[in-house]
Amino acid sequence: QLELVESGGGLVHTGGSLRLSCAASGREFDAFAIGWFRQAPAKEREVVGCISAPGRNPIYADSVMGRFTITRDNTKNTVWLQMNNLKPEDTGTYYCAADPVSCSSPQYLFASWGQGTQVTVSS
Repeated sequence: QLELVESGGGLVHTGGSLRLSCAASGREFDAFAIGWFRQAPAKEREVVGCISAPGRNPIYADSVMGRFTITRDNTKNTVWLQMNNLKPEDTGTYYCAADPVSCSSPQYLFASWGQGTQVTVSS
């Protein structure tokens, strides 16, 4: 069973950058797709993007395409979310979660949710 811990959140101005980390403990990290999700106050949690177990072909939500990049290093049991050109609408709590099948799995099937890390983008 995986345990995931997010870190790297903070307060930035519009146009700034942050790099979030999702560190995993447990076995077979390299067998899991890792998704990034976010939840803004009073809004439903939404997918930001996802990276497959081998680390190929990450997918992104339209709202972050071209600004966010997901990478992973299976030797370090870590996935990163590089966020550039941040906008106020990117504000929220960011979570990572794991799925043993693929990034195509629906959100409710992702498990091992971390505690989240807060990202605040000021205008």
